[in-house]
Amino acid sequence: MDPKNVIICRCSDVTLEDLLELFKEGYSTFEELKRIKRVGMGPCQANTCGKMVQWEIAKYFNKPLEEVPFHNMRPFTMGVKLKSIKEQADEE
Repeated sequence: MDPKNVIICRCSDVTLEDLLELFKEGYSTFEELKRIKRVGMGPCQANTCGKMVQWEIAKYFNKPLEEVPFHNMRPFTMGVKLKSIKEQADEE
């Protein structure tokens, strides 16, 4: 299968070819890939692509899967209505 046709991260539209190019450039951690290609930062928060990214790192760098750290999880945030901000400011 052609790596440019294999979608790894659907949220950020990252292909296997994208990952392989980054590996060739020397990037080897989930955190690096996340910062460069936003892998795992979409709405699914790596629930869809996380294990695939780990697997590709392990395979490319010939490491056991358990030695490839998963990305740092950050808590979800939620939106705040402008009306709420205004009301809070008026109270102060």
